[in-house]
Amino acid sequence: MTNNAVQNSATAALSEDIARRNRVAIVLLLAAVFVVFLNETTMSVAVPKIMDDLGITPSQGQWLTTGFALTMAVVIPVTGFLLQRLNTRPVFITAMSLFTVGTFIAATAPGFGVLILGRVVQASGTAIMMPLLMTTVLTLVPMSDRGRMMGRISIVMSVAPAIGPAVSGLILQFLAWRGLFWVMLPISAAMLVIGIARVPNVSEPRKVPLDVLSVILSAFAFSGIVFGLSNLGLAAEGNAMTPSWIPLVVGGVALALFIWRQIVLQRVDAAFLDLRTFRARTFAVSVGFLVILMGVLFGVVILLPIYLERGLQVDVLLIGLTLLPGGLAMGLLGPLVGRLYDRFGPAPLVVPGSIVMSAAIWAMTFFGPETQLWFVLATHVVLSLALGFLFTPVFTAATGALPRHLYSHGSATIATIQQVAGAAGTAVFIALLAIGTANAGAASPEAASPEQLIDGVHLAFLGGAILSPLAIVAAFFVRKPVEPEITDEELAAGH
Repeated sequence: MTNNAVQNSATAALSEDIARRNRVAIVLLLAAVFVVFLNETTMSVAVPKIMDDLGITPSQGQWLTTGFALTMAVVIPVTGFLLQRLNTRPVFITAMSLFTVGTFIAATAPGFGVLILGRVVQASGTAIMMPLLMTTVLTLVPMSDRGRMMGRISIVMSVAPAIGPAVSGLILQFLAWRGLFWVMLPISAAMLVIGIARVPNVSEPRKVPLDVLSVILSAFAFSGIVFGLSNLGLAAEGNAMTPSWIPLVVGGVALALFIWRQIVLQRVDAAFLDLRTFRARTFAVSVGFLVILMGVLFGVVILLPIYLERGLQVDVLLIGLTLLPGGLAMGLLGPLVGRLYDRFGPAPLVVPGSIVMSAAIWAMTFFGPETQLWFVLATHVVLSLALGFLFTPVFTAATGALPRHLYSHGSATIATIQQVAGAAGTAVFIALLAIGTANAGAASPEAASPEQLIDGVHLAFLGGAILSPLAIVAAFFVRKPVEPEITDEELAAGH
């Protein structure tokens, strides 16, 4: 065998080893993200049981989800820094360790305060995982195959939250609410052990300074906005703990100062969360589209169980099973949508997808006291399929417009905006629900009769339906970038 043949054989073997290593990294990250996303939606079904067991009010119980969202909003921007400074394995170990420890704290919590602490620690790990997965995929997967890979990610993003309520309902049929955490604990611990042994280091860490002022400003900005929006929904229900305008003003001022600070730091390439990502037109348009999608998704997710449980008097387990097919359909559609994106681009997917999404929400405005469960299921499946045609192309187009230097910042920005948009969607839908029940003569949504509650649900879905055409307009502006729309050279030159 000649020297060239030996060299070519060695090169091929090395390339195969690298490809195998990359596949292992992505599969393990996908599995870990599935676990932490599943945890997010199991809690919603358990909150009433926790309130009864611990003797807490609805306003206090809301903190089990609000506290989680606030922690996510604070931690996610920090991941942009972590993903630049640390390698893949230590970031993974940190995230899964936090999640596992938080799960144990929640499982053994003697009271409400410790349970909240456990949820906060869980959220800290969850906040790191999604940007880590996105940044790793962007680093390892070539542009031509990203649609397919984003399709797989969409399975995790849709199936895990979708089966959460059904899994929670099933567990709560046999165990107390702590059983949710005891079931999750060995799974997360196993993922941690496997990750320690098998997750490879695939990133290229570089020394970047940590701007403490940016960290403080981002914490006040994003937590203030998310809390203010969440509190807006509580205020509409009559359960607000403080006037919503206070955290919203604090968050808005802190956000303005945060943006100013990043613009200053970008001049020396030292931004905590680099906002030059928005110079890429496709990224900016896609993020705007994502705001609409997340608002609709979170609003529907919060409203449908309320309508089914308190409007139609449907059993909790049956609610989970009713919502399960839609989530599974959206997830299973992901790989197909990814392949279609790689071949045809986003337009043939997002334009009809946004039209069907709008039509499905308009169909939900016809939900009433005599609506059959099959119609609710069918409408939810159609909406889920429409969203399945939207999320993968929007995520792929947004990240594909960025240069390698901004991958971690783009991932952190998208994840942060997801939390803010989700909080906004929830607040708007809950506020409209409260207005609708009040117009029907109820003192509050909690005191509403099934008929009064359904009047509120109708108004909330009507508001979402009226806003949904914005997604159709945005769909026409999403393009498939063939290369980054802003180069590293332009960034270095300060353009």
